[in-house]
Amino acid sequence: MPPVSNTLLTVAGVDKTFPGVRALAHVDLDVRAGEVHALVGENGAGKSTLARIIAGIDMPEAGRMLLADRPYRPKGRKDAEAMGVRIVMQELNLIGTLSVAENVFIDRLPSRFGFIDYGVLNRATRNVMAQVGLDRVDPSMPVGSLGVGQQQMVEIAAGLSRRCRVLALDEPTASLTDNEVSLLFAQIERLKAEGVGIIYISHRIEEILRIADWVTVLRDGKVVGTREAAGLDCDEVIRLMVGRDMVKAAPALTGVRSDLALRVIALRGGDKVRDVSFDAYRGEILGVTGLMGSGRTEAMRLVFGADPREAGDIYLGGSERPARIRTPKDAVERGMALLTEDRKAQGLLLSLSVRANISITRLADVSRLGWIDSALESAAARSYVESLNIRCASPEQSVGQLSGGNQQKVVIAKWLYRDCDVLIFDEPTRGIDVGAKFEIYQMLAALARKGKAVVFVSSDLNELMAISSRIMVLSAGRVAEVFEQGAWSEERVLSAAFSGYITAD
Repeated sequence: MPPVSNTLLTVAGVDKTFPGVRALAHVDLDVRAGEVHALVGENGAGKSTLARIIAGIDMPEAGRMLLADRPYRPKGRKDAEAMGVRIVMQELNLIGTLSVAENVFIDRLPSRFGFIDYGVLNRATRNVMAQVGLDRVDPSMPVGSLGVGQQQMVEIAAGLSRRCRVLALDEPTASLTDNEVSLLFAQIERLKAEGVGIIYISHRIEEILRIADWVTVLRDGKVVGTREAAGLDCDEVIRLMVGRDMVKAAPALTGVRSDLALRVIALRGGDKVRDVSFDAYRGEILGVTGLMGSGRTEAMRLVFGADPREAGDIYLGGSERPARIRTPKDAVERGMALLTEDRKAQGLLLSLSVRANISITRLADVSRLGWIDSALESAAARSYVESLNIRCASPEQSVGQLSGGNQQKVVIAKWLYRDCDVLIFDEPTRGIDVGAKFEIYQMLAALARKGKAVVFVSSDLNELMAISSRIMVLSAGRVAEVFEQGAWSEERVLSAAFSGYITAD
């Protein structure tokens, strides 16, 4: 453990149990002023639960905490914030109908004569947003109109704008580009210089080793080791996390590109998708990337019928006639699936069980005479719980009680059960640990080998270059370039990603 001098926060012997799951068992943690203490571990290891306890959101069942050597027992999140302990959570905590500015300063809105002073509010928000690279975002626009990545930056900006002693960041970079990550890290260095203690949760081991001073590894709710980050490498962190060595190589794509499965021509919608055309073939993984705001997510939603398109045609299975896809129901009936970027709001029914969420795409197959056959439904769900290693007490457990990564696996299971021919996965590994990521890579490769067409949207260039058959780069709402396997490099992909934003003198 780090030395106790200059320790801001001490966690000692903390326990926490949820129905059927031991989340934390006798956990110890020290956070020092002016340092970053990273928490790593597989999904369900207890990282987010520990952060929520520290932030006053969940209550521990045993153990004690000290803040600046004084007993620390927050009665709730507001109580913790009053004592200078704040959290930026993995799941967005924004109010979509309020403006960006109102969300950033929601608990301290400037007023004049009893009314909100929007001039002062918007100016203050512009200053805060500029620090995280969102100076082009209008503070008065509804936050719900932004993409998930930009909403994540708004959440981070709100957290960074408040003075605090201890700040917990739970997967803050899960949907950010490399440039935005660099801006965030610059703000973390500023907070460190001010003496703030930072708890940093991430599955991205490379960034952990870049930003952290100390690393604590959790496995199955227990601390398996605390190390100084300067003496660690990726392999050792992974061994501590999963208890074994991971195979480094990405799964080889043994599938062969065959028939055309999806053709999109001149797709246009809103101000994000201006002219997008591409093909996806059976037996391949088509990687899709681009900067935040490039239109990559918006284009996939248009293809799936989740948003209305203004122009463009979609052809399926080599047909010479455009497919009529006006709604997601149309797309699903024609053999398409979309794993959405925002799993919580768009991919899951959080109050329902794992079983119900998996079977919902094929209810007819688990029904008899119009009634759900619970035995059939449970058997179908259990097979995916086992094959995808979904950590839950049982298929009857509520999805809302699972960790973010395990929720993502349930969404994937839902579409695998549907057995679609064209599968669009938008950021499927966001918030998922390295072991689970490798499992998903294996799954994507297996789907391609079975003759499925896989469209894989990701902001992580390393994983795209590792598993894609081709990589399509979007920039400013258009396809900038499509790279064949072996013809890409990080520099070439990034150059294509920026190309739409470069104007000639």
